[in-house]
Amino acid sequence: MMIEPKQTILKLQLPTDPRWVSLVDENLEEILVDHAYCEQKAASSCISLIIQFPDKDKLVEILTPIVAEEWEHFSRVVDQLRKRGFQLGKKRTDAYVVELSKHERKGDRIERQLMDKLLINALIEARSCERFKILWKNLQDEELKQFYYELMASEAGHYVTFIKLAKEYMPEEVVKARWAELLEIEADIISRLEVRADRMH
Repeated sequence: MMIEPKQTILKLQLPTDPRWVSLVDENLEEILVDHAYCEQKAASSCISLIIQFPDKDKLVEILTPIVAEEWEHFSRVVDQLRKRGFQLGKKRTDAYVVELSKHERKGDRIERQLMDKLLINALIEARSCERFKILWKNLQDEELKQFYYELMASEAGHYVTFIKLAKEYMPEEVVKARWAELLEIEADIISRLEVRADRMH
């Protein structure tokens, strides 16, 4: 039985623009290339957190297998590209992640900085999960539909993991308040970004 994460569970304040949904089949190569780099960046982000906070034992324990999982996703997306005669192509700038990262607070306690990093990662995973659900529901390619269903479930798990980790290092009420702020920020970013069917975000 297929289980799908609901918008209410992901907490995203603004759904993806339907214009993106309507164009995905026409932009498969670009979507897959961009997706491959998103998985690469996700693995790199977890590695960066481990390097920056090696004294946080729980973080290192939990993120280490996620690094391997994200890299496996990268490899699987590259395989999907090759099956269709596509090449990986050049890395692109992810305007969505760039804008979100501007809201990561600097200074103050190291735990607060860590909380922001973890919650921004949670947001990226939640939005990716929402986009994967759209691809699963709307693509014509049956193999890719199943592929994105599998990845959707994985991203939902990562989203929950990052929020739980934030609560390991900051009080729950502080995490909840900051999460609510970032959800509003993310919705504003999504509303202002150009709708591009050649980008995963």
